[in-house]
Amino acid sequence: MPSIGKIARRTFLIGSAAVVGGVAFGVYAARRPFDNPNLDGLPDGSASFNPWVIVDNQKITLIASHADKGQGIFSAQAALIAEELDVDLDQVDISFGAPDKAYYNRAATDAMAGYPMYDNSPLAQGVRGFLGGVGKLALPMMITGGSSAIPDSYDKLRHAGATARETLKLAASQQSGVPVDQLRTAHGAVIMPDGTELAYTALAGLAAKIEPVTGVSLRDPKDWTIIGKPRQRVDMVAKSTGTLTYGIDFRTEGMLHATVKMNPRQGGAMRSYDASAASDMPGVIEILEITGGVAVVANNTWRAIQAANAIEFDWGDAPYPAEQDQHWQHLAGMFNDQHLNAEARVEGDVDAAEGQEVAGEYRSPYIAHAPLEPLNATILVTDERVDIWTGHQVQMMVEQKVADITGHDVDNVHLHNMFIGGSFGHRLEFEFVKQAAEIANRMRGTPIQMTYSREEDFAHDFPRHITMGRGVAKHKDGRVTSLDVQIAGQSVMRSQMGRMGLSLPGPDAQLHEGAWDAPMFNLPNLRVRSYRTEALAPVSSWRAVGAGPNVFIYETLLDEVIHAAGADPLEERIRLMGHDVSVKVLEAVGDMCSWNGAQLGEGKGRGVAYGFAFGVAVATVVEVTNTDAGIRLDHVWLAADVGKVIDPVNLENLAQGGTVFGLGHAINCEITYSDGMAEQDNYHAHEGMRMWQCPPIEFRALENNPQIRGFGEPPIPPSAPALGNAIFAATGQRIREMPFYNHIDFV
Repeated sequence: MPSIGKIARRTFLIGSAAVVGGVAFGVYAARRPFDNPNLDGLPDGSASFNPWVIVDNQKITLIASHADKGQGIFSAQAALIAEELDVDLDQVDISFGAPDKAYYNRAATDAMAGYPMYDNSPLAQGVRGFLGGVGKLALPMMITGGSSAIPDSYDKLRHAGATARETLKLAASQQSGVPVDQLRTAHGAVIMPDGTELAYTALAGLAAKIEPVTGVSLRDPKDWTIIGKPRQRVDMVAKSTGTLTYGIDFRTEGMLHATVKMNPRQGGAMRSYDASAASDMPGVIEILEITGGVAVVANNTWRAIQAANAIEFDWGDAPYPAEQDQHWQHLAGMFNDQHLNAEARVEGDVDAAEGQEVAGEYRSPYIAHAPLEPLNATILVTDERVDIWTGHQVQMMVEQKVADITGHDVDNVHLHNMFIGGSFGHRLEFEFVKQAAEIANRMRGTPIQMTYSREEDFAHDFPRHITMGRGVAKHKDGRVTSLDVQIAGQSVMRSQMGRMGLSLPGPDAQLHEGAWDAPMFNLPNLRVRSYRTEALAPVSSWRAVGAGPNVFIYETLLDEVIHAAGADPLEERIRLMGHDVSVKVLEAVGDMCSWNGAQLGEGKGRGVAYGFAFGVAVATVVEVTNTDAGIRLDHVWLAADVGKVIDPVNLENLAQGGTVFGLGHAINCEITYSDGMAEQDNYHAHEGMRMWQCPPIEFRALENNPQIRGFGEPPIPPSAPALGNAIFAATGQRIREMPFYNHIDFV
């Protein structure tokens, strides 16, 4: 295992201080479950055995509390419960449920432990468990993010299903007199020895009077009938027929529509505005000044947006450099001890290492989240309560933010979480909800649906952080002997957590994520340092967060030194790795593409890259052809190890979708600032990959990882460096800066 590094030690000290300060109340308190929120107001004859299962005399309801942003977690959560409950997915209703601390994410703190996610030593596991306990007691976050939904859900939802099943069997035993050990379950019913079936719904009333059966053993995976089996997601038909209700589709009686105009220089002031032309436009009902800008309320969204565009503003300056070149110049000055975030990894001595040097500077731009569904929220404020209809990834905090604005007790604020039409980290933010709450609070008794225009969505996105990497590598006798990687960027966590009203003590691990934890144990000399600034544009978590830009830096530098050494890019990575799970992933992708046996034609090239993100090892190979018109992407192969495959169809979709996402952004996407404003304001200036550019993508899932992991983000980091390495192999041109289209043409 690598040396812990300063990041881990500081994290542990912070956690220890929390214990001394009285945050932790002992192991029992940390492990004790929260009360079941479903029991409040539960009708007679209904039973809820835990926060995830409700049975009444009409139906079975499963609670899938993690937000679904298109990644399929709604269906996956239901499958985990259903497997142990012995119900078919078409027999149940599935709900996001009401926000409650009972749904806190147990896996959300794993990446904060200061140990690489592949480190399963007792010490690392103990620190993760400790941080999880502190997090539960101090701030039980109901959050979906960091590819943590599956690790959080895997055990607890199966236990929830098993508890409900065994309690229903006990109810059937009490009703029939047949011993529990002679009963079995299937398809939502308890089955007697003679074959008589008692539906769960018929047993609900009796089961409600029984203390839930706990300590139930989970089934052997060989007996699974749902988990790990190919299936259609439960929301697929509704999505395919356009009948699924996203937040933007929500309608209720008497609803009005609103939009906002804020300073396009993020955080700048509004000096004045003139809404005289807008106030007379068709459908306009109210024009309201809100914090930082103006809201227009109208009888439909289009009219609200048109009127908002007619308002004349005098905006203040940006609180960050106005021009993009100044952002890069600022980062270039960060590589010194004064701005050190962490010396995150030190192996051997990179300065004393022998060999010829290869050096480079690498850049990753700001990138917008740009999901298809623009930000929106519908809020109804009355004197007694507040109702919110939107999709969000931090549900309980939404309720608190709105309560702070309306003055209601948080218990009287109710979020109805909805399906999200893409997020990529966008729905971790709160500004759009706060703005909707301000408008609705001024118009109590009227439901207000606030929707951003696409242009406002781009202008007021908090994009992926800008990153500059500098690396020096050495090689000798055909082998890589040393890597020295330095990374400078904004502190994503400080920027984002500051808007949440929280603070981040110690280093920001996202600034070196994906580089410090690369499991190359056979590399004798390795140093990873990160440097941080908070003086640039405000930023947020973007899909894969730090691992996206950092794997590009690490894997491009590594590829350069491997080629300089005259070694094979895949074989040298395998030699350096020394981590069995990762070695098998690299070997698998090599086998898939016949790396050693393929005969490439004229102008063709292949590039390989490895990424470790959120506990998942991923290896990607991209094949390209250098045509007269530009680079053509011919084929992509990737292999990954998530520990256990919950849904092979959805996993493959995530692999392919994440690869398209990563490649498209590497080729085409950036946000640049001019006069303090983002220059890109719609998809025409921030394109993803086009259909005709998309190559065949083959995927193989391995199950050697001892820990189960999520896969919403891990396919993205190796996509860009694999493409860049392939372009070098085909053309001899090394690209060290994204987006690639600034340096080479694509067809």
